[in-house]
Amino acid sequence: MINNRKKIYSASILLIGLIVLSIGKMNAQESAKNEVIISKDLKWSERMALSIIKRAPKAWQMDNNEKPKWDYKLGLVTMSFEELYKKTKNPVYANYVKEYGETVINSSGEIMNYKLEDYNIDNVNAGKILFDLYKTTKDKRYLIAMQTLRKQLETHPRTNSGGLWHKKIYPYQMWLDGLYMGTPFYARYSTEFNKGKDFDDIAKQFEQIQLHTIDKNTGLLFHAWDESKQMPWANKETGVSPNFWSRSIGWYMMALVDVLDYMPKNHPKRKELIQYLNEISGAVAKYQDASGLWYQVTDSATKEGNYLEASGSEMFVYAFAKGVKKGYLPSEYKKLAEKGFDGLLNKLITVDPDGEIHITQVCASAGLGGNPYRDGSYEYYIKEKIKIDNSHGLGPFILAALELEK
Repeated sequence: MINNRKKIYSASILLIGLIVLSIGKMNAQESAKNEVIISKDLKWSERMALSIIKRAPKAWQMDNNEKPKWDYKLGLVTMSFEELYKKTKNPVYANYVKEYGETVINSSGEIMNYKLEDYNIDNVNAGKILFDLYKTTKDKRYLIAMQTLRKQLETHPRTNSGGLWHKKIYPYQMWLDGLYMGTPFYARYSTEFNKGKDFDDIAKQFEQIQLHTIDKNTGLLFHAWDESKQMPWANKETGVSPNFWSRSIGWYMMALVDVLDYMPKNHPKRKELIQYLNEISGAVAKYQDASGLWYQVTDSATKEGNYLEASGSEMFVYAFAKGVKKGYLPSEYKKLAEKGFDGLLNKLITVDPDGEIHITQVCASAGLGGNPYRDGSYEYYIKEKIKIDNSHGLGPFILAALELEK
């Protein structure tokens, strides 16, 4: 009897072992099936997108986020995935965006961690992915969310001269970043839902930046302008911040080329925006390094501590390439864009043995004011954290690669 029990026990252990082994094999096969393969034969846009998916299977996991959130950076990257899907028709990219949309916008159209009364222009940026999501799914949640963001622009506080504040907590301030965060969404919404009635106001945002932030010596644009001249970083006569930050100028240039996608051909302000693009492109081109890249502080290449920065360089490449393709910029800017993209590949892109790619030397974040206080000094910009695969450097890389068909 005891021997029989031992036999039954041994057989049970063996059976459990076989089941565990079988499940292990199935899981390994499933894992292998789901493993992201990144071929070096793919275009750079897809190699980067698949690398992102490999590191962050869900979009909200980028930048090592611990939980989902509505975020301008995630909006930047998922928007680049939408553009990639339009080129490739690969549903992997569309599904990545759709899953993010369903996660951060509930069935009633409420946006996760969003408060309209914060009047933060950054919060509008991710709204750009909602147009295509609504078109493809016909899910009302996306329409309601777009209407909420448009309502924010309706009541968003403004400078006395009509410019949208960067945030409620930064009164009377316009930052170059804010033009990208707000105006392309505003332009597309106006085109698709408001018969193009808002383009005078959209143009006014760019006019205010041109009027107040341009430096007559270099032609570059200072990072921000405080109409009240109350901030310690603001020039007491002009209200501008003290330095040129490449990514902020890049945000502005991307805003120009993207808004022009929607601005009616016959709008009287269209030529004005194209002129702004030509002026800032000419100024930026003068500061392109021999490597093809641009420095964190745009005009200070030789100054100690400055470094070749990825995201600003990518944004310049994108704006140059798209500007030429659309006929806004002379053809020679295509060569500068090509040189810039080659510089990214030669200097800042690394490739793992399994094909995963990484973008290095991305400024993690930069701003003005706040707590701890950011004074806009040269030392401030060069001492901000530098990261690998920060989302600021992911979306613009895909967009630049798509424009150059790399």
